[in-house]
Amino acid sequence: MNFSLRALTVATMLSAASIGGAMAQDNPMVGGAAMYADKNIVENAVNSADHTTLVAAVQAAGLVETLSGEGPFTVLAPVNAAFDALPAGTVETLLKPENKDTLATILACHVIPAKALSTDIVGMVEADGGEHVVDTVGGCKLTLKAENGGVTVTDENGTVANVTVADVIQSNGVIHVIDAVLTPASAM
Repeated sequence: MNFSLRALTVATMLSAASIGGAMAQDNPMVGGAAMYADKNIVENAVNSADHTTLVAAVQAAGLVETLSGEGPFTVLAPVNAAFDALPAGTVETLLKPENKDTLATILACHVIPAKALSTDIVGMVEADGGEHVVDTVGGCKLTLKAENGGVTVTDENGTVANVTVADVIQSNGVIHVIDAVLTPASAM
């Protein structure tokens, strides 16, 4: 199967008042698809046209069951364009079976083992004087900042991702859509 470089997008704004709602109108659309608060991260991501590369990568890395699990998880979901911005051949190489462990580590660096809404993130950043470091499931340290009305995430290599859609509520956590692929210091 031929996979193109594409970025992942899985997060949109949801007000605190509607967090308990399961209907699609309570969540923003992502990649042209409704996102349902009563469906898990994988069930929603497969419907997003902006996350086809991410979904292919999650499948190739064997993480479907994990991300369908109870959680809670905060997933920073790169859009297809973020994957497209990687050097030519990177995604295709990572999707090969022999690179499954590396791919799984990279993807796990996009997963925080807690449910962190944008208001939680901004609160942590403010409490820490302008930036807050979080550990991911993949062992990466990400630096979160809140500036100019937006949130950025910086990986160990200095790659900065902007949160483009925040607070897409899932049954097992929350998704924030980002515009760059994050990697551990040793991966790329």
